[in-house]
Amino acid sequence: MPEDSIAHIDFKELNKKAISQPLVKHMYTADPSAHVFNGKIYIYPSHDIDAGEAFDDLGSHFAMEDYHVISMDSVDSEGIDCGEALHVNDVPWAEKQMWAPDAAHKNGKYYLYFPAKDYDGIFRIGVGVSDTPDGPFIPRPEAIKNSFSIDPAVFENEDGEYYMYFGGLWGGQLQRWRDGKFNPDQPESPVTFLPKDDEPALLPYVAKMSDDMLEFAEKPKELQIIDENGKLLLAGDNDRRFFEAAWMHKYNGKYYFSYSTGDTHFICYAVGDSPYGPFTYGGRILNPVVGWTSHHSICQVEGQWYLFYHDSSLSKGVTHLRSVKVAKLTHCADGSIETIDPYGRNLKF
Repeated sequence: MPEDSIAHIDFKELNKKAISQPLVKHMYTADPSAHVFNGKIYIYPSHDIDAGEAFDDLGSHFAMEDYHVISMDSVDSEGIDCGEALHVNDVPWAEKQMWAPDAAHKNGKYYLYFPAKDYDGIFRIGVGVSDTPDGPFIPRPEAIKNSFSIDPAVFENEDGEYYMYFGGLWGGQLQRWRDGKFNPDQPESPVTFLPKDDEPALLPYVAKMSDDMLEFAEKPKELQIIDENGKLLLAGDNDRRFFEAAWMHKYNGKYYFSYSTGDTHFICYAVGDSPYGPFTYGGRILNPVVGWTSHHSICQVEGQWYLFYHDSSLSKGVTHLRSVKVAKLTHCADGSIETIDPYGRNLKF
């Protein structure tokens, strides 16, 4: 929710009406990627700090430096800060902005995937490896080859293959890759090179992972998100088109690709029959939260599905100081997902 629309909010009252409370309160966390490993919940969030950077549409004020893993014995238990799992100073290729990460497990190893800006100011995606789900993670000396943009999410399919989904507009630089290579022109503009409103929207990317989980096994491909008529969503369709925060889960044989619409602040989903899509727009999962960003993950815990998300209620609306939360998620009989109102149905901004 934009900051100019929250001046009237009584945060004490809002927090009473909120459907969930922050999982940890001693630090600010965001962009939660949740997984169940070894019978416990592990959440891989961004670690928000106030670095004093100027606010801009490139996201310069999101100047995160490290990652902490949060563990939980159950969704009702206390969130435990497992300590620093990785710091930007330990990543040879990365200079700054450790944005939304994800994690995966394969053959006894745990992998932390993260975006960061390299020393040329270009977002790449890196990977760190650990023997335990809470780290610390030892980073690879180079970013993943052919990686770009932000918000990696790694999905384990039932056939044992893993796929990474990624991409983000504006500060996430996806629009600078339209010709297959990074366009550095007009570096201060977050919207240069975006398609026109009546042109197809920019799309997220997907790539199958290599057997060792350290590289792409193929060149990343665009992931099509289409409307009910089979047409690509348009760039001007801000309430439905992809902006950032890719996630994938599978339910009843269908693949659900979910994402944030960015400047309209919805978490939406689209449904397909393959990890590669195409995906047909399905609806909204989460209505706007306090704070500009919305970012989530979907995880099944002991037979129940949950949405992990964040808002800026603990910081009283500071967009870059966010807190991770969790709420039940409901799949309906027709395959749709019930829309969640984060502060109750009667509270309107």
